Amino acid sequence: MEIGFLDPSLAPILEKVEAGRRLDFEDGMALYHSHDLIGVGRLADRVRRGRHGRTAYYVYNQHINYTNVCRNRCRFCAFARDKAETGAYTYTLDDVRERLFSRIHEPIREVHMVGGVNPSLPFSYYIDLLKTVREIRPHAVIKAFTAVEIDHLAGISGLGLDAVLAALKAAGLGMIPGGGAEVLNDRVWSTLFPKKINSERWLAVMGAVHRAGLTANATLLYGHIETLEERVRHFIRLRELQDRTGGFSAFIPLAFHAENTQLSDLPPTTGFDDLKTVAVARLMLDNFDHIKAYWVMIGEKLAQVALSFGADDLDGTIVEEKITHMAGATSPKGLAREEMARLIACAGFTPVERDSFYRPVAAAPIETGGGS
Repeated sequence: MEIGFLDPSLAPILEKVEAGRRLDFEDGMALYHSHDLIGVGRLADRVRRGRHGRTAYYVYNQHINYTNVCRNRCRFCAFARDKAETGAYTYTLDDVRERLFSRIHEPIREVHMVGGVNPSLPFSYYIDLLKTVREIRPHAVIKAFTAVEIDHLAGISGLGLDAVLAALKAAGLGMIPGGGAEVLNDRVWSTLFPKKINSERWLAVMGAVHRAGLTANATLLYGHIETLEERVRHFIRLRELQDRTGGFSAFIPLAFHAENTQLSDLPPTTGFDDLKTVAVARLMLDNFDHIKAYWVMIGEKLAQVALSFGADDLDGTIVEEKITHMAGATSPKGLAREEMARLIACAGFTPVERDSFYRPVAAAPIETGGGS
């Protein structure tokens, strides 16, 4: 298939893509600087179709944000609260049970749990949290705790990274979400989230996660103070770790939402930038199998378009997502499985319901019973 470009600087990148050669920093910058969005998208779509054909994935999942009490108080976050602050909350195990049982007749295949770094919670809380979910949802994969939370647990438990990961796995942890990296850059870290682990530590924690046999995702929070150069170097650092470990499953670009944050004066990301970032991620992250278009952050309609710009996954049904919506997201807080499939089909792709590890699953409900 011939690809015609409005921007001639994309032609050498096409040659590399067709030859299976890795794109470098200069290529990433050329993609970001190009105004030929359709040309960049067609490059990414070529790679995406070579890997996945017309298939686009989604998962039937449930989000549980178990606490918003957080000692880090990152400048870009609208979710975090101090313990005594209005709106602060921490779920008890009974609260978690209630949320799980409220959807017990649905075929949930993945329970996604992340929260703030709450200094009041003992390590035993996290173990009991995992055991509670596993008891009620024995057949669902528990995807829980970002690298930031894992680092915190390694500290409060006194076990260190390897032992704490072993303990969490034994309690039911099946996969790690990709949050907490934000932008792997010390300038951005020191300005926006200096109390959170820095880029070197995030990469070290993820390396330990992969050594423990746990699959993880990776993310980029874009659209705030980071430069295009910092975005491209973020991709390269993720790619280098993936070369060493092979432990990342999917990459998710996260569009920044500024409402109710200390950066509320910043404008929202544009559709042009959202699609460009999906496409550049697909082209730069050649050793990542999957790129997600996270509809919670960019909206359902743009996520549909992103399936033709390199993305092969719309994530999941979600329900009860709090973090992005507290920062002003206007997307729904959840979508039905039928709507996920419709969005994919209407975009010209074949919807495939998956589990957390991209294994296709039957559409019929799975066993959902568990302990009381």
